[in-house]
Amino acid sequence: MNNISPSRTSATADAATASALFRQATAAGRYALDPAELGDLLATLNLTFAPGTVTTRTAPAVEFRVSLNNTREFGMVIGAGLGGPDAELDGGNFRKDRASVYAATELTDAESFLGLFKRTLAYQRLAGIARHDGLPPPDQELKACFAGLLALADAHSPTSPDAEFVLRSLELAATAAGDQIAIAEACCEFGPSQAMRLPRPIHKIDKLIHPASIGIVGVSSSGMNFGRIILRNLLGSGYSKERLTIIRPGETEIDGVRCVESLKALDHKLDLLIVAVAASAVYELVDEIIATDAVESVMLIPGSLGETRASREPAAALAGRINAAHGKPGGGPIFLGANCLGVVSHPGSYDSWFIPLERLPKPQKKPERNSVMLSQSGAFMITRLSQNPWLDPRYMLALGNQTDLTHGDMLGYFAELPEVETLGIYIEGFKDLDGLDFARAVRKAVLKGKQVVVYKSGKTAPGIDGVMGHTASIAGGPMLFDSVVRQAGAIVAEDFNSFDDLFYIAGALHKKKIGGNRLGAISGAGFEAVGMADFTESENFAMKMGELAPATVKQLEDVLLAKKLHALVEVRNPIDINPGADDEAHLQIVEAFLQDPEIDAVVVGLDPTAPSVRALETSKLRPGFDLTDPKSTVHLMPPIVDRCDKPIVGIIDGGTLYDAMAAKLMDQGVCVFRNCARGTKALVRYFEARLNAEGLIKRNR
Repeated sequence: MNNISPSRTSATADAATASALFRQATAAGRYALDPAELGDLLATLNLTFAPGTVTTRTAPAVEFRVSLNNTREFGMVIGAGLGGPDAELDGGNFRKDRASVYAATELTDAESFLGLFKRTLAYQRLAGIARHDGLPPPDQELKACFAGLLALADAHSPTSPDAEFVLRSLELAATAAGDQIAIAEACCEFGPSQAMRLPRPIHKIDKLIHPASIGIVGVSSSGMNFGRIILRNLLGSGYSKERLTIIRPGETEIDGVRCVESLKALDHKLDLLIVAVAASAVYELVDEIIATDAVESVMLIPGSLGETRASREPAAALAGRINAAHGKPGGGPIFLGANCLGVVSHPGSYDSWFIPLERLPKPQKKPERNSVMLSQSGAFMITRLSQNPWLDPRYMLALGNQTDLTHGDMLGYFAELPEVETLGIYIEGFKDLDGLDFARAVRKAVLKGKQVVVYKSGKTAPGIDGVMGHTASIAGGPMLFDSVVRQAGAIVAEDFNSFDDLFYIAGALHKKKIGGNRLGAISGAGFEAVGMADFTESENFAMKMGELAPATVKQLEDVLLAKKLHALVEVRNPIDINPGADDEAHLQIVEAFLQDPEIDAVVVGLDPTAPSVRALETSKLRPGFDLTDPKSTVHLMPPIVDRCDKPIVGIIDGGTLYDAMAAKLMDQGVCVFRNCARGTKALVRYFEARLNAEGLIKRNR
């Protein structure tokens, strides 16, 4: 195979030739290329099409596959991985990125995708054969192949405004040995380009989350319906009555808030209208909202729109009318929902959730709220926040079934806000091509120094069925989602617990520096010290135990001698400092580790059950030997965390008796986990994401 430049701009894929071949096939009544046309197409990529040919060498060749596919969620996706009989094996049999890798073509280049491909077993076999023959692996040939395919994808993408035809799929079965690569099988399908949804005027999200005026439709004057609960929550969260308006005929005021007869009776344009009426009444009301142009943003609370078989067609027609309104001057109103819990905006001073405040108080847990949570499921946000109030987002928005605003719209908007540092997102499914918008927004956020933590449901057949019944979403393939979104720069959580852990640690450690992958581990419990070392690997990344410098060893020996632990403890990493170590000993050792240039982060077991540690809220056995003691960890540790730029994770592995210790530390910004497995795993995943983000930033400078 001839070497060609791997850059997108100089790749030899000839868009005009491909279009001519597509026109030729269309004239013959086909949306697929025949063998002769495939040969011509592959020739423009400098690829040799030799059906049935393995290689010219006598030794066994490596079979692998390369593909371009126009996916519903992400548009054009490039994939590569195992070929031949191995390709039939389920990807679930392998660790991540071992069977196949995928990337949105718009967000990768040949060199970056080659880096992904190097993780696969297919590439490792290629490299192994090359080493056996004393040759380098065929990196340049692979890079040239990927560059040509990416250029072809650019020219025939569903998002390309000039594309006459859209590539649906190009599947290549390749064989390789040494520097010889041949295409043994190929198939290519294409189709005419299709009209896309109009872009939403996402700048109006500012009106949604910082409304100067709010209207509500659906407030009962006599009972406590959803509309009335929302009104009470708005008032209870500090939103002033003077900026509220209720649209309800026949009433002059409810709970001290003025009422008007209709949207037409408004004397000013509303920034936000909250719709809390029956689903059957939404269709006519939305048409009125569009016709009057009386509001900038709308929150659709009702469920069942598009979620039942009977409602899917009228809901789709409604979405079409909303989309058409975006083509009018000014872009028309934006709509959040339907099936939407609502919004909590601390900067906007309002809470529109229909959950009474007594059931979900939202006290500030961070000195400065710096995160956003976006979720298709309102209940997901409620349970996450109820169980872990230290997530403490600045904004929380429920997207519901994405009748208008999508995940990509929301993340694209919040990626631009400088006061937002971390974003946690729960996804059930994407609208057409919104996965690509979402991946673009992930990349944008990461390049701006933010972390994006994502959990996507619908990983199994029953889960996919449940997604369709909940928010009328189409759940795509979990492997494709995971690969594309991770390649864009997001941290993808495997389950609810890992979402909580990753979102929390991303917020807690955002301002800390990540120098490398060397860990220091400290505990007075032997199992915990060993456990920290055991949990230093993820599927694609590993931290290692840093080697302590001689000066650090001497410093630790002095601490142990002063604390009369020198005969019991061997200085090493991880270090088991014995249950006899008190609060001060723990933290002096932490500081010694942090000062070591060979240590990039510290995980420390704070040993709450050890008799020498001041971990109780009140001690009956030793009055004053508790959390109130100035020598307790809750007093000594926060200043260390504040002045050190390296990440520190504290572990408090104990029952409810030690909740107060954990809460007091977390309230002061100390990153605390309740067992070493979750804490260390979260730290490792966080380091992997931060180091990956730094690589993306360097490549995009």
